Amino acid sequence: MAERDVERIASVSEFVAKLRRLADALESGRSFRIQVAGERFRVPKQAELSVEHERSGDAEEVELQLRWSTAREDSDGDDDAIV
Repeated sequence: MAERDVERIASVSEFVAKLRRLADALESGRSFRIQVAGERFRVPKQAELSVEHERSGDAEEVELQLRWSTAREDSDGDDDAIV
């Protein structure tokens, strides 16, 4: 799979809607599909979740991260939530 590192700026309403759907999928223990910058992919329900805070000079950043391996995908795709 080709390497990729993209960032998409979203409106407040788009961001809130994605977060709400993502939270619902996580809370119900389901994997989910999401589209970022034109590419749709699946995040498995056992993805590792983390919150990161960065500070550099006068700028700060908070990242909500989901990390998983693509080497072994489980077979729970039937109950994917669309985010």
